[in-house]
Amino acid sequence: MVRVPAALALVGLMALSLAACGSPETPAATEPTAAAEPAAGPVTVMPDDAPPQEEAGAPEGELLGAADRTCTDSIGEAAAVRLAERCTMVSPASHPPCNPANACALIQDEIDRACGQYGPGEEKPAECAA
Repeated sequence: MVRVPAALALVGLMALSLAACGSPETPAATEPTAAAEPAAGPVTVMPDDAPPQEEAGAPEGELLGAADRTCTDSIGEAAAVRLAERCTMVSPASHPPCNPANACALIQDEIDRACGQYGPGEEKPAECAA
């Protein structure tokens, strides 16, 4: 009979115990893989503290909901331009969504976000009160 040194036996037991700790994220052989499913396009995840980004327009021919319509389409060109200018005046973002081609709600959200950054004792720009 061959005798195994105790240290070697201990190393073997550790290796077996680590091998038994499989990752739960590992898909089973019967589960479909991501490659088998049709790709829906890249998913972009922005950090919670990232400034708002400009929206891309919807593909031509699609019906647009109220949130997807441009501000110009929603309230008219003159009013949309005034709202976008107000947004640009108060937003500290380097690329704010202050564009009449974006939804009015997105522009107004940027104004509200920018004006909300002022403290109780600080004087807000006049555009925050409009």
